[in-house]
Amino acid sequence: MTRFPTPPARLMPWVGAAFAGSLFLGACASTPPVPTASLDAARLAISNAERGEAGQYAASELAEARTELSSADADVAQMRMVDAERMANQSRTEAELALATTGQKKAQAVNDEMQQSAGTLIQEMQRNTGASQ
Repeated sequence: MTRFPTPPARLMPWVGAAFAGSLFLGACASTPPVPTASLDAARLAISNAERGEAGQYAASELAEARTELSSADADVAQMRMVDAERMANQSRTEAELALATTGQKKAQAVNDEMQQSAGTLIQEMQRNTGASQ
């Protein structure tokens, strides 16, 4: 059986420190994976907002979502995956806000139109009632 020589006792702390240092550097050097799911979710949310006419009703929110997605893509290119994921999530949230704002504004427009129609109908009924008396 082959025996490897034991390092001198005075070198043991250095060997342990070197091993611990290499583990530490290896852990720091590993880059998190590309946040593909977050980026895809942001792109999908922006696409949904565009189809829902958010550009007309919530243009600022939609523009912010696009800007944040561009920042996320830039972070990926610069290997800053944690920042990229955070920006992608913010982009998705902003696009969802744009879509929700669009829905609210469309519903408000329908409600306003219905109230105007009801008001016109009431006026017509009062005019017809007053004329027949």
